[in-house]
Amino acid sequence: MRAAVKITSALLDLVRRDLARPHAFAHERVGFLTAGAAAVPGGLMLLVREYMPVADEDYEFAPKVGARIGSNAMRKAVQVAYRPASALLHVHTHGGRGLPGFSGVDLESGNEFVPGFFQSSPKMPHGLLVLSDNGATGLLWLESGKPSVSIDRFIRIDQPIVEQWGAKYELA
Repeated sequence: MRAAVKITSALLDLVRRDLARPHAFAHERVGFLTAGAAAVPGGLMLLVREYMPVADEDYEFAPKVGARIGSNAMRKAVQVAYRPASALLHVHTHGGRGLPGFSGVDLESGNEFVPGFFQSSPKMPHGLLVLSDNGATGLLWLESGKPSVSIDRFIRIDQPIVEQWGAKYELA
């Protein structure tokens, strides 16, 4: 199963700007992307619809991790993904240039909270994205209770379209 994410240049730039803003106590910001899903030959294409930043008041003080968000942030995100039924992607950045990777905390917490996304949109895939200033890495769960799969294509829609292949990508 191949999985791809398509996002407009303007929306990706907005996400990166928002995630770069400082927070009063969190070391990093997080947000959510909603996306439609379409079957394509050999896999699945997610078409990003919108970005939802996590509100300042929905962060919890947790000095041992970059950012922790509370149940109120999760509730808001799953409500946005409910209608129209949307894939929900948790997104944050590690900054810098090059291809980012998930930290152990990212993977552990993602395995805990992503299954909850299926309660509001059970027929849609859901996942995690981590960005750098010019790259992206992602995981996608196709069903609750099943292992995640890597997102193998990220497509930034721009003039010209920028497309990257492989397990990790650089998106200028």
